Amino acid sequence: MSYKNYPMVSRVVFGRGSFNQLDEIISPKRLSVKAPFIFLVDDVFKGNSWLTSRIPLAYEDKLLYISANEEPKTSQVDKLVEDIILTSKERPSGIVGIGGGTIMDLAKAVSIMLTNDGESKNYQGWDLVKNPAVYHVGIPTISGTGAEVSRTTVLTGPDKKLGINSDYTPFDQVILDPELTKDVPKQQWFYTGMDCFIHCIESLNGTFLNAFSKSYGEKAYELCNELFLDNNLTPEEAQDKLMMASWHGGMSIAYSQVGVAHAMSYGLGYVLGTKHGIGNCIVFDHLEEFYPEGVALFKKMKAKNNIEIPKGLCDNLSDDEFNTMINVAMGLEPLWENAIGKNWKKVITPQKLKDLYQKM
Repeated sequence: MSYKNYPMVSRVVFGRGSFNQLDEIISPKRLSVKAPFIFLVDDVFKGNSWLTSRIPLAYEDKLLYISANEEPKTSQVDKLVEDIILTSKERPSGIVGIGGGTIMDLAKAVSIMLTNDGESKNYQGWDLVKNPAVYHVGIPTISGTGAEVSRTTVLTGPDKKLGINSDYTPFDQVILDPELTKDVPKQQWFYTGMDCFIHCIESLNGTFLNAFSKSYGEKAYELCNELFLDNNLTPEEAQDKLMMASWHGGMSIAYSQVGVAHAMSYGLGYVLGTKHGIGNCIVFDHLEEFYPEGVALFKKMKAKNNIEIPKGLCDNLSDDEFNTMINVAMGLEPLWENAIGKNWKKVITPQKLKDLYQKM
């Protein structure tokens, strides 16, 4: 048996207001005055001086606002990398992502593609990246995705939705400032929080489970229950705890894997462009057969927080669209193996997935 030697985020700062230390954290990493830091910032913060005035731009640094309305694409990564190369005199000192999972994933992917040749679609999969990425920093402004701690960057490519899973993907530095999440709209807070909850359920019920994953998964699960069922926390406590739940939920899949909800939500994302958090919720709502206790709890959380999950997404899809969705989902073999075991193909057939998708 050979064990995987996983990299982790080597440095992390946690605390309210820690975003103010960004300058002192990244300054020593500046390679030269001609080697810029590139800040990728969710465009929801455009004109929000409370956040943007604290981004320490100097020399030839660039601030690029990025829309998170769509999931990150390989074509978008390639375009960003090309623009950065064409407009910078030297290879950047670092990439700093400030935003949700979409921006985290883009920051990770761009930092990898600045040092690896070719197109990002060629690196979708496991352990295909040859060269270390440029220095990259993650600063989440929403909690739940676990993207700040994971070793993958999930991208929609020309023919699949799949992560660049590699030892070079995780951030070199993460700044966890719960204050940055204060303006997240309630629906979004719930969907992204459920991404974390679903990570835990899939990891804790999976065949790949071990004590490492379990310890993180159980902690995140406990925090999610406190956040979405007990509801007796101050806003500050809730922000702090959800940020830690996200971290633990992301860590819980380092040594295990996600499962049915993620595999099927990748299919929705690929064909319909459904955002990841909400896609997971739409799928998970129908997975009693695989996760009876988790789904029952999810329905309670939904009711407690007055959240309506969209319905009828797949009502007007053609057979071709269903087939594409099913192929994308079934292509994620490690997820199915974790959820069901080595013989998953006996249980999961294209027809079974079609029946499930038709309920959504």
